[in-house]
Amino acid sequence: MSEFILEMQKITKLYPGVKALDNVTLQFRPGEVHALVGENGAGKSTLIKTASGAIEPTGGRIVVGGCSHPALTPTESAENGSAVGYQEFTLVPVMTAAANICLGKYIRRGPFCDFRAMNRQAAALFKRLNIDIDPEAEVSTLTTGYQQIVEIAKAVASNPKILIMDEPSAPLTTNEVDSMLDIVRMLKREGVAVIYITHRMDEIFQIADRVSVLRDGQYIATKTIAETNKEDLIRLLVGRSLKETFPERPASDGEVVLELDNVTGNGVKNVSFSLRKGEILGLGGLVGAGRTELAALIFGNAEVRSGEMRLHGKPLRPKTPGDAISRGISLVPEDRKTQGLLLNMTVSENITVASVRKLSNRSFLNARSEEAFTQKQIDNLNIKTPSSRQLARNLSGGNQQKVVLGKWLGTDPDILIFDEPTRGIDVGAKQEIYRLMSAIARSGKSILMISSEMEELLGMSDRVVVLSKGRVTGILDKADFSQEKVMKYAVEGHNVAK
Repeated sequence: MSEFILEMQKITKLYPGVKALDNVTLQFRPGEVHALVGENGAGKSTLIKTASGAIEPTGGRIVVGGCSHPALTPTESAENGSAVGYQEFTLVPVMTAAANICLGKYIRRGPFCDFRAMNRQAAALFKRLNIDIDPEAEVSTLTTGYQQIVEIAKAVASNPKILIMDEPSAPLTTNEVDSMLDIVRMLKREGVAVIYITHRMDEIFQIADRVSVLRDGQYIATKTIAETNKEDLIRLLVGRSLKETFPERPASDGEVVLELDNVTGNGVKNVSFSLRKGEILGLGGLVGAGRTELAALIFGNAEVRSGEMRLHGKPLRPKTPGDAISRGISLVPEDRKTQGLLLNMTVSENITVASVRKLSNRSFLNARSEEAFTQKQIDNLNIKTPSSRQLARNLSGGNQQKVVLGKWLGTDPDILIFDEPTRGIDVGAKQEIYRLMSAIARSGKSILMISSEMEELLGMSDRVVVLSKGRVTGILDKADFSQEKVMKYAVEGHNVAK
């Protein structure tokens, strides 16, 4: 009997012009948390999709439960005890959380679905995850963070022998991450092999027993956690030394650009704060605190019911995103794939879509202007793409985020709202995004940044506004920053002077 429950032996995957995996061999043990790391485009997703049967490898063998296969189907993978919580959700938005968890395995009473039993099963899973979600809530009404919890619960519900978790903590905040890691530890004690993919270094050293590194589709190394450290791991990831640091900027004492005075609507209540010229103002809080909902009000995606917003001292009440854009406000959304990009369109089409009018001549898009405009953003943002005609879906996560940013910078906004700016982005790309954000602020533009990563929130912000249950519970200046204070206001909801 092998000590390994799953082996990927010399796995190769070829696409036209691209070798996504190059002779990769990895082994996974039962009762072990095995972290899999690499920059975007390193081959992690291709490898796990091969293990789960979503992708057929070009070469190599998959050995699971002692049986060797040239490839697996999704059904065969599931029958062998594998389950996957994908970063890109596999949920059905119009169905309830409970129905999604039971999808394909409905509990029946005679010829009918037993919805009460499914609701009870989902509620028990949510209790294990220590997250308060209504089993009867339609998934489309849940925030991205809660959708991630449903995705994890759906995978755990099948009682897998092998659980693959792809960036499970990306949209979660500290409390939710802690609860999710407790579940991983519980599964490990039960003998489940957990393959844990993450860009968050701290989690690797909290939860993993071993960590394997992929780079450019090739296997680099496997190390026990005891024999490595953060700096060593980053060097293996990017092939060079790289420290996770935040660019230094002078404190902003510029004029007030945006003011909110007792703003209520879209789930937030009596929110008041100001945003200054050249400032990065962080929005902190737990999942469901109302940060994304507040951004929707400012960007015209939701209705302000009461209170006032002022832009450069003048009333602001955008009825549509178009109104906000015309006033110099842009939004880089939390989910770039579904909200920020046209995945089946080119880099050029994505970058120019918000600037078509100024690139057009008598209703016709000027091809030369379009190409020059696109190339300027590609160069300025260091977007890695074979050409401006590359489809956006084929870029890495970090480069997709730069395309979204290039689209909005092309409109020359005064205010950029970043909702989870580095979600699902590797450590090298994070540094580039941070440098770009810092340069944008230094140029005099203002940034409102929503972040669930405490280190990012405190490292990038000049001030932090903390929300809890739709209300502002604390505003911290940089001199007062600490994780404990942010969590105190996020969890306990204590008010402080504004």
